[in-house]
Formats: sequence, C-alpha cells, structure tokens
Amino acid sequence: MRKKAWLPAFMAVGLLLLAACGSNGGKDPVGTNGKETPSTGQTEETAQLNVAFLSVTGTPPDLKAVETEINKITKAKINTTVNLMPINYGAYSQQVNLMLTSNEKLDLIVVGAPFGFSSQVSRGQLLPLDGLLEKYGANIKKALAPVYLNASKVGGKIYGITSVRDLATANGFTMRKDLADKNGIDPSKIHTLDDVEAALKVIKDKELGITPLIPSGVGFSYLTSYGWFDGVGNGMGVLPGYDNNLKLVNSYETKEYADLLKRMRSWYEAGYVLKDGATNKASQIELIKADRAFGYLSKLKPGFDAQESRSIGKEMISATLSTPVSMTDQVLNIMWGIPQQAENPDASMKFLDLLYGDKELVNLLDWGIEGKNYVKVAGSDNVIKYPEGVTMLTNGYNLNMGWLFGNQFLSYVFEGDDPEIWKKMKEFNEQAIKSKAMGFAMDPESVKTEMAAVSNVMSQYYLVLETGSVDPNKVLPQLNEKLKTAGIDKIIAEKQRQLDEWAKSEGVR
Repeated sequence: MRKKAWLPAFMAVGLLLLAACGSNGGKDPVGTNGKETPSTGQTEETAQLNVAFLSVTGTPPDLKAVETEINKITKAKINTTVNLMPINYGAYSQQVNLMLTSNEKLDLIVVGAPFGFSSQVSRGQLLPLDGLLEKYGANIKKALAPVYLNASKVGGKIYGITSVRDLATANGFTMRKDLADKNGIDPSKIHTLDDVEAALKVIKDKELGITPLIPSGVGFSYLTSYGWFDGVGNGMGVLPGYDNNLKLVNSYETKEYADLLKRMRSWYEAGYVLKDGATNKASQIELIKADRAFGYLSKLKPGFDAQESRSIGKEMISATLSTPVSMTDQVLNIMWGIPQQAENPDASMKFLDLLYGDKELVNLLDWGIEGKNYVKVAGSDNVIKYPEGVTMLTNGYNLNMGWLFGNQFLSYVFEGDDPEIWKKMKEFNEQAIKSKAMGFAMDPESVKTEMAAVSNVMSQYYLVLETGSVDPNKVLPQLNEKLKTAGIDKIIAEKQRQLDEWAKSEGVR
C-alpha cells in the first residue's frame, strides 16, 4: 500500500470493534492449539470449514463451481471441504467481528492490522498457531522465512500467517516513458531526490501544460510514498534508517523532515508541482491519462511499472531511489488466522498449509477453472490469458486477489506480466533491509485519546506542509507545538517502553 505510516490513524474509516469476547462454547482448551479432536477409532469424518475472506469485487458468479473443484482436492488430500465466504471489503471488519463475538461457525479468516488484529488477539478471539504450525505447517515454514512468521507474535506466540507476496518496498520515481524518452531523461541515472529535481526541471522547461510531479494518490502528499524511517505502526515515534538502535524519535522534529519540507516548498515555488496539491481530488491515473502530468514518487516492487501502465493506459517507467525495506506493517496488513471457535483447528491449519504448497489449489482460488475462466498461453505452462470471447468484465471468476491466498509465488502469471515476476519478487524480499523493529506492534490502548488528538492535528497540517503549499519555516513550528499539546511525547514514551520490553523478550539488540 502506498501510504504514510500514520495515515490510517486519521484517514481510514473507523472499524467497528466490539468489546465482548466470544465464548469457547463451553469447551476447555486442550493441548498446544487450544482444541482437541476426539479419537473414536472409527473412520474420521470429513471436516467442513467456513473460510471468510475480504473481496474487492463482490461474490463471483462462478464461486460455487470453483469451490466444488477445490473440494475435490481438499477431500482427497486432507479429508476436508470448504465453504468460501467472500465479504465486501468495506464491511469485512464489522461482519467478521460480529461473527467472532456471536460465536458463529468460522474456521479460517483473513486477519490483519487494518481489520483489528491486535484487538482480536487481546480478546482471545484468535488461537495461537505455534503448535499447529509445528504439526501441520511444513509448506508454510518452507515458504516463509522465520522473520516473517515471527512478525505476528503477540506475547511470544504466533497468531497470524502472512501471505507470500511483496513483503518489502523501495522508494521510486515513476514517470511517463514517452516524455522521458523525448526529453532524454534516463531512469537508470536517477538515484536521489536531487536527480528527481533535475528531471522535474527539464519537464517544466520543455513541456508546456504538464505538471512535473503529482501526488501518488487522492489525499496523498508528494511525500506519502517516500519513506526514510519505520513508522512502527502509527508514525507517532519512528525509527530513522530502520534501526537507530531501537530508539524512537519524533519525525516531525527531525532535520530530515524539515529538509524534505523545504524541498517541497522550493518545488512548489518553482512550479514543479500542482498549485492545488493540498486540495487536489484527481488521482495520479486521471491526471496522467489527461496528459496533465509527468510522474510521482512511488513505492516500488517487481512488476510495478507494468501494473501502473495497465491502470493508466500509458507506458510508465520507474527510477529506484532506495534499497528495498521490509517492516512489520507490510507483513501484518494481510494474514490468515484461526478463530477461537473453529470446530477443528487441525483441519483449518491443514487447509491453510495447502495454500502455501499446492499449486493447483492456489490457482483455483486465484484464477478459477482452466478452460472456463482462463486458458494457458500456447507454449507456456505458467502464463495464462482469458479464453476467447471472455474479458475481465465478463469473466465469471474475477477476484483478482492472488496476494491474498497463501503463496502467490505458486500463482500463474497473466499475459503481459513478466513471466519471471515471482522469481524477481522472491529475490526482492530476500534482499530487503529488515527493520530492527520487525515483529513489534504497539498496544495503543493506554494512549488512544492522545493518538486521536495527534491524528486530528496532523489532518490539519499534513497536506499543506507536504505539498509545499505553505512556508515550513513558519508552519512547522506551529505543527510541533500543537503535537506537543496533543500528547505526542506521551505516545512516543509509551511506545518506547513497549518496544524496549519487546526487544528484551525477543533478544533483539
């Protein structure tokens, strides 16, 4: 996701997190997974799992047909069938938490920081997975390095399994290839913001009516997608350089932030950016499609240029401005968890493990049924396209959420994408700097009031400062004064206390 670390604190729609903790149905927790499957000596009954996950495209018409094919695999391999339960993204948090608190049948769910993961753990709504992983998680442990498995630990126990996808990002500058070629701008020679500035000047001087730099999304500043610290969850207390000996600082008081604001102001005054950047409601896609803009700062990963080119309808290319970095937030955004009311946690984990090792199962979930929802490109066993007469709009299975279902590196590659995309993504993840705070997640309960106040202050200052719309020499001191009044120092002190305790318990130095 392209977003500044603290943005969810004041921009995201509030999640309905119900305080009541679901009961365990009168069952006493037994063994490492908190559940016990009775042994009768008879043939084991087929387990049936309700699997809830978010969907950004609704319920596909062919879902039940795909589910039938999935169950042929799972019945044969683990004596289990699944009932797939896609839930609209906007309603996901509310609906799942209602199901958790009312103790409805629920056996495997998507969890994550945006969906109240820490609250679910603290309420006892999710099972610890360590024992289940040890018994049934061979594919998961093979696909995910320990640093990613351990990132979801709370109190020393694993409660979520992240999907295998892009688990790191790098700073970048993404631009129109036609204008870059026309004006002799070589992305391979752009490595710093000074280099970006030189390219912006060329476009300003030579391309009338083209804004050189725009935000990377609606409601974003020019710096939203440019990172130089680990925000450690909420951006209220950060680790500069992703390390800093685990000592948090107030980023808004740093020289680095002041210098970035001065640069944004100079770009504003030079005409390199939108004059209405603080109030702009047009996306980067709309602005570039309309021939009004050249480029934007971005969060890069393998395949990003192809992704943006498809969305925009113009060929886009990117310059890389930093080494890739992996932080807790990226891991915790999307995970899978087993609810405390799961009837058969062993079966839940067995099915989850298949998502990290069974290529046929993964591609059924990702793409649907071969011959109906996709066909393989001639001469390739791993590149697919729509069948003749089928389009993205008419395809009966259009979830397009390969990043969700277990191991995306087992997924087929759609025609037009780099056939080597998953190999490159794996290398990208492996090469990434791992934040020293990887695995730490703050419990905000004791400073919720202060966090809300700080978020309110930032909502007033964030865009005007980071779009260069105001003089930072005058306005930044005002921001910092109001942040102090709102309680940012108390938040940072509490986060530091928790971080120190976490580091001690995990042996991080």
